[in-house]
Amino acid sequence: MKDLKQQVIWITGASSGIGEALVYEGAKHGARIVLSARRLEELNRVARQSKVSEEDFMILPFDLSDTTCAKAYVETILRKFGRVDVLINNGGQSQRAEALDTDADTERKLFEINYFSAVNLSKAVLPVMLKNGGGKIVVISSIAGKFGFYLRSTYSAAKHALYGYFESLRLEMEKKGVSVLLVAPGKVKTNVSLNAEAGAGKSHNKMDESHEKAMSAEECARQIIAAMLDDKEEVLIGGKELLAVKIKRFFPKLFGKIIRRQSPY
Repeated sequence: MKDLKQQVIWITGASSGIGEALVYEGAKHGARIVLSARRLEELNRVARQSKVSEEDFMILPFDLSDTTCAKAYVETILRKFGRVDVLINNGGQSQRAEALDTDADTERKLFEINYFSAVNLSKAVLPVMLKNGGGKIVVISSIAGKFGFYLRSTYSAAKHALYGYFESLRLEMEKKGVSVLLVAPGKVKTNVSLNAEAGAGKSHNKMDESHEKAMSAEECARQIIAAMLDDKEEVLIGGKELLAVKIKRFFPKLFGKIIRRQSPY
């Protein structure tokens, strides 16, 4: 992409964390922005703070656990902007519970939020992008999509699944003008651990120490936008924790020893 000026960018999970930071970063680049998340009042707050003019933003609230109306959401956007140039599948929910403490309904919910929402929204928006000559789909996976970790079984599985699906979709779409960027953030200072599923429908409700000291959401968003503009296919964002990806690939036995010594939090 050359630039984002007047590009219509649809961001899920836009009410906080990386999604909120992406709204502000997109606004700096002159984009027109569609903000989606569950909490209408928080979306209104982010829209105000972004200082984007009313004609250049749209608030479209919905819950990622149910995206059966994905086509209707796209039609709503088209009525205002007439196009969608970029979809950023950012919204999600983490996990802080052992596999045996995570029931089947919770596992399905985590997959709906972290995997099926991205698939459903992307499939709803792709015909519009193809009709308009191209576009970009950005998928926020996680370092947990590269290897499993304590208390993350279902979350990690969903993030792994994003790689399989969207790397395949990239191959199918690239000659048709639609590119796919996969993003794997490591530790970023957001409320992801606070809102993590802790089993039995409960939230973890505390900030992990590793996240408290992590990269800011603003810096993460800046790097995501930079990767979009550079037409990268994948970007890993974070600190020293990213070394684990290379260690696993080249020194799997050493990786096993290191990962077992890490704190789940």
